[in-house]
Amino acid sequence: MLDRHLRPVVEEALADTPAVLLVGARQTGKTTLARRIASGHAGTGYLTLDDASVLESAQVDPAGFLAALRSRTVIDEIQRAPELLLAMKAAIDRDRSPGRFLLTGSADVLAMPRVAESLAGRMEIATLHPLSQGELDGRRERFVDSLLAGDRPATGGDGGDGIVDRILRGGFPEAVARPRAERRRAFFDGYATTLLQRDVRDIADIDRPAALRRLLHLAAVRTGSILNRAELGRSLGIPASTLERYLAILQTLFLLQPVPAWASNRGKRLVRAPKVHLLDSGLAASLAGLGADVLRRDRTLLGPLLETFVAAELIKQCSWSDSRPSLFHFRTHGGREVDLVLEDARGRVVGIEVKAASTVSSADFEGLRALSETAGKAFVQGVLLYTGTATLPFGPKLAALPVGALWAG
Repeated sequence: MLDRHLRPVVEEALADTPAVLLVGARQTGKTTLARRIASGHAGTGYLTLDDASVLESAQVDPAGFLAALRSRTVIDEIQRAPELLLAMKAAIDRDRSPGRFLLTGSADVLAMPRVAESLAGRMEIATLHPLSQGELDGRRERFVDSLLAGDRPATGGDGGDGIVDRILRGGFPEAVARPRAERRRAFFDGYATTLLQRDVRDIADIDRPAALRRLLHLAAVRTGSILNRAELGRSLGIPASTLERYLAILQTLFLLQPVPAWASNRGKRLVRAPKVHLLDSGLAASLAGLGADVLRRDRTLLGPLLETFVAAELIKQCSWSDSRPSLFHFRTHGGREVDLVLEDARGRVVGIEVKAASTVSSADFEGLRALSETAGKAFVQGVLLYTGTATLPFGPKLAALPVGALWAG
């Protein structure tokens, strides 16, 4: 069984917090991780709301349902009965013993205002993403923390065709376990269909399910691009209000990951358009109909998927890193841009550019130089990740690194 780097984060939270909510997309391994953590505490109960009888009991009498539980209980798929979260406030206020509830959810139930308000200060949230490359290779990645500390990350890992294979494999445990590309595509097709037909019903009423599916496919084709709401609305033939609602649903299901714009003036960040990435490069490639032969032949198609792959790996590492930074993108009015920007609570800034090529030049660092000028003293360093194998300096605080540096150690 693969070790998940988020496990110590969840266990530490359970040691001092009454409830911990482990959220993430379906099939990322939440149940497996929750049950593994629970196995270390004798007498911990387990219930899943995918069981119709359990679900009905939770919905009919939430308070009675909670009162009948053991002192420590795992409750799976909590988004199916958000009433439990509202009743949990009173249960926790009566008994604030740490580790009482370990919950899992395949939708962001805290997007519901009443739920978020009721559990403020009573519950900690941890997000489990698909498997990282380090988890797959059996090593703990320190790329994010090394960059923010000003250190040069270790290098190694795949380059060239090996990167394409990793992009197409993605990180969903079941997809990873399937060695043949055809079987992985079958998983991704079934995954998207099941999610849009079943899980959406738990969180929203959809009047145009076909439009929601087309939106997901368009997001896959345009992964890594700036979100252009007007153009998307025209392409789908739906009003702006419907588009916003459907984008929110895909984000709530952890299918889309918006990456906001970075600006030195924090107030300006809210008015600039985000980039949008799918949560998993394998899913994105499958939905876009892109296979290994096409990606190895056409670097213009590989580029956005490589950026999504890197963004997903950074998001995973941010969830367990010591520095816990946030992820942004950067673009000037003059058009200079940086694909990904890390900023931590101390205000330290790191730029990461991604290039689907085995060679680099000084011109490829124009965006990183612009970010350095804008961030000033907050700028720690900028790196360009590319498909070559050498680590190459390009001036003070700037270097090109192989993409494999992401998970080398």
